[in-house]
Amino acid sequence: MKPKNCLIFGASGLIGRHLIRKLTQSNYKVTVVTRNVHKKGYYLKLLGNPGYIDIVESSIFDLVKIENLIKNADICINLVGILYEKGGINTFKNIHEKFPNLLSTLCKKYNVKQFIHISALGVDKAKESLYAKSKLNGESLIRNNFIEANILRPSVVYSSDDNFTTNFMTLLNLFPIFPLYYNGSTLFRPIHVSDLTEIIYQMVSQNLKSITLECVGPEEISLKDILNRLLKLIGKKRLLVPVPLIIARLSAFFFEIFPKPLITSDQLKLLKYHNIPSGKFKTNFDINMPSYANFNNEVNKYSYMWRDGGQFSKTNKKDKELIKIE
Repeated sequence: MKPKNCLIFGASGLIGRHLIRKLTQSNYKVTVVTRNVHKKGYYLKLLGNPGYIDIVESSIFDLVKIENLIKNADICINLVGILYEKGGINTFKNIHEKFPNLLSTLCKKYNVKQFIHISALGVDKAKESLYAKSKLNGESLIRNNFIEANILRPSVVYSSDDNFTTNFMTLLNLFPIFPLYYNGSTLFRPIHVSDLTEIIYQMVSQNLKSITLECVGPEEISLKDILNRLLKLIGKKRLLVPVPLIIARLSAFFFEIFPKPLITSDQLKLLKYHNIPSGKFKTNFDINMPSYANFNNEVNKYSYMWRDGGQFSKTNKKDKELIKIE
């Protein structure tokens, strides 16, 4: 049987890298769209089984190329998203609204069998956040254009190559004091990337349609608890200090001057709300797609890199400097 052609946008990100492996190992032909094939094409090619992956260079706003790609697709998966605006065309409106609107319109026009769109958990609560508002608007546009589309709303996604646990362990390793926004009380249901890619794969293989699904891990954890667990795993003791809201807002404003801010004013608005199932939609557990990965067990597999002597540990950097001096 001829393998189905699966078109993926945003495949160079965390979810995409793992999804390429899963789909090509299951005999799906994957076409990956990237902005810079010379920069990302080589390592993306290595992620897929030989003969089952093609790399195409295109901007997500190249209408002619996008339309030609969708014409030949059986399945379209949109993983494109940003956590903060970077200027130019990389705005919430362009990435989270206009692009999903374009994809869903073309998928309907060319009778694509499945369209899967990755949104985010909790966006319907944090309506004062521009990020959340753009995600919600994108979902609405998709539903209006292509009612058979599947919309997945994951909680925070983690793995050894994420920007969540790894960033926190780096910061906790470096600084003796760490700020707690909203007292660290915000709740999450972290989901491991392997569980999320399995959910996407199951939706593809079962040809499910017209579902809005909240994708969560097995455990509800507060932000403070996450930080304490990470500290224990890397063998560090740090002071976690609740930050008054006015100080939090000023610090977020300050961080926004950096290319990759620790937190933005918009993200601070998101942290006011729990990142847990809303009760309005089914979760992966409700449709017999449970997530199994345990947060502590999974992070323990790679946290050694931030312990004393590890490649990212503060102690290790000092040791290296002493070696150079000698």
